[in-house]
Amino acid sequence: MTQGTKEIVSPCRNVCKLDTTQTLCIGCYRLVSEIGEWSEASNERKHEILMSSKKRQYK
Repeated sequence: MTQGTKEIVSPCRNVCKLDTTQTLCIGCYRLVSEIGEWSEASNERKHEILMSSKKRQYK
């Protein structure tokens, strides 16, 4: 991370429950795979994950 770049905060809402397919958290709308990669993801990737989760939330 470069100086002046803020870390993107996790969208976790502490409502960690999976949907019936066991692939999507119904608290933050991230896929299990996205949750797993979050801590190591670049800010660019985190932004992509956030945009994808927003689309799932409002679908």
